[in-house]
Amino acid sequence: MPSLYIDGIWTAGSAGTAPVINPYDASIVTEVDQAGPDDVDRAVAAARRAFDTGPWRATSAGERGAILGRIADLLVRDREEIARTETLDTGKTIAEGRQDVDDVTAVFRYYAGLAGKDSGRIVDAGSDTVVSRIVHEPVGVCTLITPWNYPLLQLSWKVAPAIAAGNTMVIKPSEVTPLTSVTLVELCAEAGIPAGVVNILLGDGPSVGAPLTTHPDVDMVSFTGGLSTGQAIIRASAETVKRTAVELGGKNPNIIFADTDFEVAVDYAMLAVFLHSGQVCSAGARLIIEDSIADAVVDEIVRRARLIRLGDGLADGVEVGPLVSAAHLAKIEDFVASARAEGATIRCGGARPDAPELQKGYFYLPTVITDLPPDSRLIREETFGPLLTVERFSTESEAIRLGNDTEYGLAGAVFTQDMGRANRVANALRHGTVWINDFHPYFPAAEWGGMGRSGNGRELGPTGLAEYQEIKHIWQNTEPEPQRWFAGGTEGQQA
Repeated sequence: MPSLYIDGIWTAGSAGTAPVINPYDASIVTEVDQAGPDDVDRAVAAARRAFDTGPWRATSAGERGAILGRIADLLVRDREEIARTETLDTGKTIAEGRQDVDDVTAVFRYYAGLAGKDSGRIVDAGSDTVVSRIVHEPVGVCTLITPWNYPLLQLSWKVAPAIAAGNTMVIKPSEVTPLTSVTLVELCAEAGIPAGVVNILLGDGPSVGAPLTTHPDVDMVSFTGGLSTGQAIIRASAETVKRTAVELGGKNPNIIFADTDFEVAVDYAMLAVFLHSGQVCSAGARLIIEDSIADAVVDEIVRRARLIRLGDGLADGVEVGPLVSAAHLAKIEDFVASARAEGATIRCGGARPDAPELQKGYFYLPTVITDLPPDSRLIREETFGPLLTVERFSTESEAIRLGNDTEYGLAGAVFTQDMGRANRVANALRHGTVWINDFHPYFPAAEWGGMGRSGNGRELGPTGLAEYQEIKHIWQNTEPEPQRWFAGGTEGQQA
């Protein structure tokens, strides 16, 4: 089946095909079509027509909400198949894949309920003869570019509010993990989305992503991914003054005070960084821990990290799958080589596993690294892998200073039984999400996004819908009368 969807038709790409690789064993899952420049123009033109002249603009918010509800129902119907595809594509465990589908379903149900709830507001203009209204309208044609680590979930955060607001869109998933994005578009079509409203192009960033960010008929670009690509998108979009919303990852602190229960400290420190082999934008890769418990907690993390079961995400009992690609594996190896060159101590991991059954895949052992200098690459840069660094503090103010000592600001956590301290630290951290005695949870009604170099804008929640809306002020004079501002007009009438 062709894998590009343009103007309601599944079509082959003009740039050939490319393999999708299973990171567990480097086998080819399937081949997918690749888009070229002509495909980009056709997809944008289809989205433009659908927005400007198609029936989509006439749909009510209630109708759009009903479509989102139908998509949610289809996700429930196909849950197991979609989860399996996500595992084959990304390497994550099937349990994580199922959780992703459930979370995506919740996102679509949330925006199905939110669509049409905010009908704007009436503003008192100070006159009985004026009606002043603030209304919300769709932005227009949106380019939606998603990352490889949570392809289905991250796409849902964009597609659901974009549909709820009445936009049209061209989707560009990561070329590394495109399969469930194609599946979601299939479900959108089955749910009754008109032709041209949702389009999908597959291909790499330079060939497809870049022209979608500069195209003059695109009104908005929403991107989730790496910092350098996000910066390039913002610069490129400035030429045509497009709206941009970018989420660019993080270097997230996990601050643990000495009064935290020992088991809680160890368990959450591991969950924060080793889930999905650390390939999570909010991963707690920086363990910032109070001196008095640091040795004992780190020793136990090291012991347990060596016991983490790596393997095929579809197999029973596997806790962590592989990294997503050979290129990403090489990047992780380079980070660890850099740590060794800086004189760090590799407490565990720091290499590929020896198990024969894992040699074909892109596996890397869960790794704990101590004794790094404060300016280390591993502390400053987003590693996006199973690499935990350890920093120590002795006072609350020092913990806050370390937690904020980053150019990023996506997420962070504080663990303590002292709720006064917990809230002081949470309030002081410059991160878009701060968890107290927890790590990783999110839900559709609460906004998600970062500060600093973690990006701008917000996804999820009511603000996630507002990202895809324009605000218009409509002033209505109910009793218009001549203003007689210019004397010539009065004289002309008198003559």
